[in-house]
Amino acid sequence: MAEINLFSLSKGVSEIPSKSVALEKELQTIIEQNMATFFGITFLKSEFSISNGRIDSLGIDENYCPVIFEYKRSVNENVINQGLFYLDWLLDHKADFKLLVMDILGLDTANKVDWSSPCVICIASDFTKFDEHAVNQMQKNIRLVRYKKFGEDLLLFEHLNAPNIKPATGIVENTDKKAGADYTFLKLFESAPQNLQNIYLSIKDYIMSLGDDITENQLKLYTAFKKIKNFVCAEIYHSKILLHLKLNPDEIELIKDFTKDMRNIGHFGTGDLQIIIKKTEDFEKAKQLIDKAYNEN
Repeated sequence: MAEINLFSLSKGVSEIPSKSVALEKELQTIIEQNMATFFGITFLKSEFSISNGRIDSLGIDENYCPVIFEYKRSVNENVINQGLFYLDWLLDHKADFKLLVMDILGLDTANKVDWSSPCVICIASDFTKFDEHAVNQMQKNIRLVRYKKFGEDLLLFEHLNAPNIKPATGIVENTDKKAGADYTFLKLFESAPQNLQNIYLSIKDYIMSLGDDITENQLKLYTAFKKIKNFVCAEIYHSKILLHLKLNPDEIELIKDFTKDMRNIGHFGTGDLQIIIKKTEDFEKAKQLIDKAYNEN
């Protein structure tokens, strides 16, 4: 892994040495108290007890997908396999997770839980090159995050991989009643006209080319493109593609039938600015706004 060096410029130039947190529990507490700020995830429960152990930290992301945090406490601990074991347990005990969400966030949020892209975030002071290779081979939504503490008040998180996730087969439960059980992003994509399919693939390629820190999470009803948090969510229909960007509509000149303020309008995914794309020219106009969403999030 590349070494990160941090320097102070306050009194000349001096390097601030990095160190591990003395107690892993201290790091866990900091992350749980600031999970939304660090990772865009709502914290649910610490030391969640299961039949064969305890999940270190449990949360739910902005797409309503479950998130497991595991912290590597020793060099020899296989935190990746441990996280996968807990993920398998969670997939077999969805009702327990839903009850937890209901108790903390209410029934409305519990009914939105989406099992198409659950995630395991493994946090450690370091990983080996074999760890990163292993998670890339697994094709699972496993994220490796290395932390470093500098001085007394600086904490760095380095995201070492950005997995591209397809929806997990057989575990999708979030169903829109109006649309019916067959209403999925993949089926809508397959039934869309070829020209719209081509435009969507061009949009996807363009977004992914913006940086190697981008993850594509294909959920049941939409695809989320994210760094730490979503910055673009995409839907496809028979006559149009909808993009929802995490931008302030007040800062954008809205154009009829192209951009729309969605702050008080329900929609799939996240983002307050909607872009309506019906033809290639619309996509070309949207590129500047996509760039802006990437750079500001």
